[in-house]
Amino acid sequence: MSSRRAVVLVNPAAGRGAARRAAEETVRILHANGWQARTVTGLDAADSRTRARRCVTSGVEVLAVAGGDGMVGIGLQAVAGTDTPLAVIPAGTGNDFARSLGIPRDDTVAAARLIGEGVRRSVDLGRCGDRWFGTVLTSGFDSLVAHRANSMTWPRGRARYNLAILAELARLRPLPFSLTLDGRALETEATLVAVGNGPYYGGGMRMCPEATLSDGYLAVTVVGAVRRDELVRVFPRVYRGTHITHPRVRTFRARSVGIDSPGVFGYADGEPVGDLPLRVDCVPGVVDVMTPGPGVTGGRNGDDGPTDAARGEQV
Repeated sequence: MSSRRAVVLVNPAAGRGAARRAAEETVRILHANGWQARTVTGLDAADSRTRARRCVTSGVEVLAVAGGDGMVGIGLQAVAGTDTPLAVIPAGTGNDFARSLGIPRDDTVAAARLIGEGVRRSVDLGRCGDRWFGTVLTSGFDSLVAHRANSMTWPRGRARYNLAILAELARLRPLPFSLTLDGRALETEATLVAVGNGPYYGGGMRMCPEATLSDGYLAVTVVGAVRRDELVRVFPRVYRGTHITHPRVRTFRARSVGIDSPGVFGYADGEPVGDLPLRVDCVPGVVDVMTPGPGVTGGRNGDDGPTDAARGEQV
């Protein structure tokens, strides 16, 4: 019997059952290729994290997650700092971690085959307290949008975030932020502050287009005080990453970022992290992932790479 073992962690409700179907198909593909594989489902997020850690401790060769960025986040808590790689089977709303890695987001078979045929790649993660994240930590307007989008059941994908943005625009106001960037203090009024380990959040929004998963830095995007009409005009540029050329937008690169603003909370990988103040650190190469290979860029399924805009200020 093969010694290769894999577990597919799944939230059966994700994607209106799409994650469950993707997990079952992944297990069938693994069985056909000589793997021992099974699905694991937690009762809730905490139970899923516990089960995932037990699987890693038991010595599985690969931990796969079927779902969106929330499930990826659960998987990251289990494998970060271990020798067990993570495989991502995208089946959620945003799938932004998969997008950054070039993992096929609309082809379960291709994603599942990466478990045995892909390239094992070490990437950075953001760490906030005892929480790891792979995409973007948001605070201010965008964390309010994430909170509203998570409470909505319709529509799916990008449209859900767009509707949440429209709803939150009515309450738009600048907030006082205190930032610490590698020890350098910055006081500013801002609409939002985003700290990116990767470039994407919200189903393809390139909020931190200067972020990459393997440079040892976090990319910080600070959107200053803007009027509603300005934000509405600039918003479509977020999907291309060209919003960072707007005069009210500042970008930075730092290994460690402190964020504080009264009454503001943070979201990472689309899930709540906690109230500010928060400290975020980049931890280089702390997790291995199964990918199509290094340098995969562009197109429907990959990270499009940096924009032509100037790189953020390194502090």
